[in-house]
Amino acid sequence: MTLRPARSDIEVFEESRPALLGLAYRILGSRADAEDAVQDTFLKWEQARKDEEPIDTPASWLMTVCTRRCIDLLRSAHKARVDYLGTWLPEPIATKAESTSEDHVALASSLTTAFLLLLERLTPKERAAYLLHEIFDISYPEIAKTLNMQEAACRKLVSRARTTVDRPEVRHTVPRERQEQLLGAFEGAIVRGDTGALSALLADDIDLHADGGGKVPTILQVLRGKEAVLAFIIKVVRPAWISNRWVPVDINGARGVLLENEGKIVAAMSFSYDESGQLADIFVMRNPDKLSRLGAEAIE
Repeated sequence: MTLRPARSDIEVFEESRPALLGLAYRILGSRADAEDAVQDTFLKWEQARKDEEPIDTPASWLMTVCTRRCIDLLRSAHKARVDYLGTWLPEPIATKAESTSEDHVALASSLTTAFLLLLERLTPKERAAYLLHEIFDISYPEIAKTLNMQEAACRKLVSRARTTVDRPEVRHTVPRERQEQLLGAFEGAIVRGDTGALSALLADDIDLHADGGGKVPTILQVLRGKEAVLAFIIKVVRPAWISNRWVPVDINGARGVLLENEGKIVAAMSFSYDESGQLADIFVMRNPDKLSRLGAEAIE
């Protein structure tokens, strides 16, 4: 009988890395902070193995360490987000789109900008407990160990989080064809100034959110209402973007678009839809710091 060689510590970690990165991003809403949390987890993993600490279930150990680190980072990030100049939006990320299975679609829906913004309303522990249980299917006893709490308390955390987060319209997904139709209509408004097709797809109470981080010009408040949004697109967005290259991509679990100027990404747009398939939100990322990592590996 041929014995399979034992996996190295790095191989064990790399096997868990995609899940850790996905969890960390969902908790933190920041690619940069998520990568820091995962790197810190790896360093602790290395040290634990050097100390020959007995670890019976490496995946659970890594998830626990990563979650606790994310909670610490989220608490320290809170003040910065409160003091943020203008509208704070989660850092956009590239996502994989090769699978159309129900499980993949459900997981992708937990990456949308609208969903991540709802998570911002939760406490750090509520956010972690909800994601661990509802998105990553971790049992309550395991969550209790991770958060160092009683199981009953963890159940209450998830229950409270559900009242805020579990809204059908936020996790609602529309067919890819509808998303492509929206991108085509939006491009037509920018390139040709034709808003007819786009207007037909916008909800009357649509919101436009833009994040410049105080580094580039953009609106500081959420723009509300179909008429105001269309006027802004034609009068402000079109003149600024008409010469840019339009690149449809998958962003935060759905179809979005990048705007490139001389090979540099200058904006990214993602969208959310209501239950009737109308466009409910437009999210425009202009902050160059948050655009800089869009070329990194896709998150699942």
